[in-house]
Amino acid sequence: MVRLNNELKSSTQPIQDLPPEKLKILSLSDQEVIKLALDEEEKAARDQPKVYANVIKNRISAYRKMKVEAFVDVVKASFGKDVAKAPPKKQGKTISTGLSPAEEVQVARRLTVPDQSKLAAHGYVPVPPTAAEAQEAAKAVESSMNYEECDRCSARFRVFPDRNEEGRLTSNGPCRHHPNKKVFPTRQKTDHYTGGNQPFYPCCMEQVGSQGCTTLDDHVFKTSSPARLAAVLPFITTPPNDAPSKDHRGRTVGAVGFDCEMGYTAFGLELIRLTAVSWPENELLIDVLVRPLGTIIDLNSRFSGVWPEHFASAIPLADWNPPSPNPRAPESPAPQPLPIVESPQKARELLCSYLKPTTPLIGHAIENDLNATRLCHPSIIDTMLLFPHPRGLPFRHGLKMLAKKYLERDVQTGGERGHDSLEDAVATGDLVRVRVAREWRMLESQGWKFEGGRLVGGEGGRKASSNDGVPRGKKRAARRAGLDGVDEDDGDDDGQAFGNEGLSVDFLEK
Repeated sequence: MVRLNNELKSSTQPIQDLPPEKLKILSLSDQEVIKLALDEEEKAARDQPKVYANVIKNRISAYRKMKVEAFVDVVKASFGKDVAKAPPKKQGKTISTGLSPAEEVQVARRLTVPDQSKLAAHGYVPVPPTAAEAQEAAKAVESSMNYEECDRCSARFRVFPDRNEEGRLTSNGPCRHHPNKKVFPTRQKTDHYTGGNQPFYPCCMEQVGSQGCTTLDDHVFKTSSPARLAAVLPFITTPPNDAPSKDHRGRTVGAVGFDCEMGYTAFGLELIRLTAVSWPENELLIDVLVRPLGTIIDLNSRFSGVWPEHFASAIPLADWNPPSPNPRAPESPAPQPLPIVESPQKARELLCSYLKPTTPLIGHAIENDLNATRLCHPSIIDTMLLFPHPRGLPFRHGLKMLAKKYLERDVQTGGERGHDSLEDAVATGDLVRVRVAREWRMLESQGWKFEGGRLVGGEGGRKASSNDGVPRGKKRAARRAGLDGVDEDDGDDDGQAFGNEGLSVDFLEK
């Protein structure tokens, strides 16, 4: 069943006159495959108990010989999935801030992280590593003979960036691992006596410590060392930009929301797709595939949503005619090919064309996207920080959970087909709008208002923002707290939102 289901998910050709995009509706999740198998076995045990063993052997034999066309009928009969009546995707609640887009941008500036150095221990790179640091990291990799630790199974292996004499990119294969992260069961009052349930892997329901349920040919690795990342592609700081690119309507972009997808190459985890939207309008600015610098080992399709057929059908950016720029427009009957750029540098150049150093750049766990792009940007808004985990860093809430809770929207529902960076970028931007609405209600209650298009405070008409977008009053309060521009918790009972001034000192120090 797993084999047939994987064939159904990865099919790029019509099956039973159904196009590939509609076949996704029929594909099953891991748990649905398990349920299908258990239901069929239970039916055999109840209906034909005397010949149960023979029935099961015959069914296994039938499934081994079964074609995916026949499996489609099994899925339809077992789950009642009807592609003709697939429910429209839930868009979630409408967000209203009571502000114009330009006013939303001004309030959002209060949510930027003013001192990223406090976050350097958690993967953020506020300043590009020096050339000497990158060179030293490159020498260390060379001295280690390119031995790495697998990001999936933790095995030691060697990388051959130019392939070895056998044509392989990695050694010590295959890689046996669990594709899903381990799950910790909910604690019960009786755990003190029973010892509680053990953590398990939802992909196969086996306990932690069990042998991997998935086997792939190659090991893969990633690195979080800024110097090692810079040795592959140097970081840059967002350069001054006197004439930033405008959106398709000819408007100046006030803020940018972006999301990246990464795949595994001989150089680690590299950028393979970059998407950017204008904020708060959420209209498409950039959505490109990216040819990585290293030879591709694994596109990480199960999470990135980028598959080999996307690269096969990609159109060079210079020859691409963009469709509707509105990511909320109805989906076309067939997925459209994406444009492709020749390098991560070109993708970064496209992104920076819309940015000034003071332009708010919005993302979820944005350090991962910035590091993949090798960009240090002074004005970032991270929804992972705006809606923090109550236990503080390095714990963090996922975008899927935040979108469900605050936007009443389902995202990342592609299952085995992976994520959609455009969908994620839009959801992240809408989460910031939720936070902006809350910030504006607080400011308005304190007498702040907009005069002549500028946000001014109630105390003598003081302007809310200085040149760098950080309120002077906010700076003074943060200095007293010992952290530039970081704020107190607002006391929400879920511990996931901040109050008057931004990010709590305790949260960043955890």
